[in-house]
Amino acid sequence: MTERRALVSGDVLDDRYVLQDLVTERLGATTWRAHDRVLSRNVGLEMIASDDARADHFLDAARQSTSVSDPRFLRVLDLVDDDHGHHIVVREWARAISLDQVLAQSPMPNRRSAHVVAEVAEALAHAHERGVYHRRLTPHQVLLKESGGVRVVGLGVATALAPVGHQDTIDDLHIYEQRDVTALGKLLYACLVARWPGAHVDQLRAAPTEHGRLLRPRQVRAGVSREVDMVCDRILGDPPQGHRRPLRTASDIAHELHLIGEDIDEVHAPPNLAEISSPDLLRLDPVVEPVGPPPGLEPPRRRPKAYEPAPPTPFERGKARAVRATQGDRGLVLLGVVGVIALLTFLGFLAFGSDSADPVADPAPTPTSAVVGTLPVQEVLDFDPQGQDREENPDQVGNVLDGDPTTGWQTSTYYNQATLGGLKDGVGLILDLGAPREVESVRVALAGDGTDVTIFAATAASDLPNSLEGLRRVATIEDAGADITVSFPDDIITRQVVVWLQRLPQIDDGEYRGEIREVSVRGVR
Repeated sequence: MTERRALVSGDVLDDRYVLQDLVTERLGATTWRAHDRVLSRNVGLEMIASDDARADHFLDAARQSTSVSDPRFLRVLDLVDDDHGHHIVVREWARAISLDQVLAQSPMPNRRSAHVVAEVAEALAHAHERGVYHRRLTPHQVLLKESGGVRVVGLGVATALAPVGHQDTIDDLHIYEQRDVTALGKLLYACLVARWPGAHVDQLRAAPTEHGRLLRPRQVRAGVSREVDMVCDRILGDPPQGHRRPLRTASDIAHELHLIGEDIDEVHAPPNLAEISSPDLLRLDPVVEPVGPPPGLEPPRRRPKAYEPAPPTPFERGKARAVRATQGDRGLVLLGVVGVIALLTFLGFLAFGSDSADPVADPAPTPTSAVVGTLPVQEVLDFDPQGQDREENPDQVGNVLDGDPTTGWQTSTYYNQATLGGLKDGVGLILDLGAPREVESVRVALAGDGTDVTIFAATAASDLPNSLEGLRRVATIEDAGADITVSFPDDIITRQVVVWLQRLPQIDDGEYRGEIREVSVRGVR
């Protein structure tokens, strides 16, 4: 083994990497910013002493993490075995600031918190599919770029750097996955209130508890969104309040946060990263003029199309153009054109109306304004996307439109739990209006007490939904009564309305069944 000495700025490792700045020292390992003389670019070096008992495990964990290709993880570019008495992992360099430094200033707004944790959850979901687990996710392992991007460091390596004697050797992949899922919940909690559940971590104080139970974010800080608070409780709650379905996978967490992220109204701007002092990660890199032939250039990676929002439909584009045409000076011009046309029409009627051969002319039809009333429902379908046969009493769906309040569509009978026996998220009905309509409200008559109902609107113009993905949630009513009415926002135009039952009333000891007796939809006809 080569003799090891303290490394300083200017040392060259592997005849290629020139050390420039010491970034951090943590758990016996050091992180440096270095310059790659071959490709003339900055890289990050994570190194540990070659005689450390964790050294081989350190390189093996980095090597295993290369099977995950998600761009939100900092890529491993090279592995160096025993150079200057150190094992070295070479990673791409990101000009960013760690999340714990941001939270040391203040908590983050609701929408930004949901976005950051959703990005981390999606990245971990891809790693879990490859059988790779982080297992030590904390705010220090999450980097925020000035552009808004999120990067995750320490995949696998953070576990390898745990102190000797404290490494988790349980060969149980399910336990590893749940450890990452719990860390995602704690990360969301920390983003909302700048406290870490359970202990003092990364300079964040421990989150408060009451009678041994963790206080929810809304109980710690004012202004936390109810939807984000609910997601946090569904991850960390044991059990979650209201008997809601817990979130047990990273992909489920990402899905829930993306669903609610666009509906959150913010009143505070996100913190400006440029105003936060960072002695290590956020600095101006020196300009290096390469000598010799131009280095090879690595083209920038495009963001995967799966992460991009769906393009607007022709109807949405036309509606947006119409709204823009009525704003500012264009609105005045349009009003003037309409006035001129009306004046010319009136003068033409005065000039030629008296020459008409028919003394009694039929009155011209007057344009009718939009009328709000009951919309006809062309078809009712049962909706059971998580069932084995994807059907739930389809022969009864016609009862909700027969006008008889004593008949209706019933769910199957579920046992032991009001949340459909814990077998599925919910069941319901699809109301097909036959064509896109501007819906004002939906009225639903139910049987029994204690039903949890969510109303969705389909975004597609014609295709029937086969899952909740792509549906827009309008409202959720918990413990609904026998007759409920849900008002829609002004901008919803849809063809299909989904009535979704998530919690059913009790009909007997340990037996639960829901029933929709009548439905009606009001809107612009």
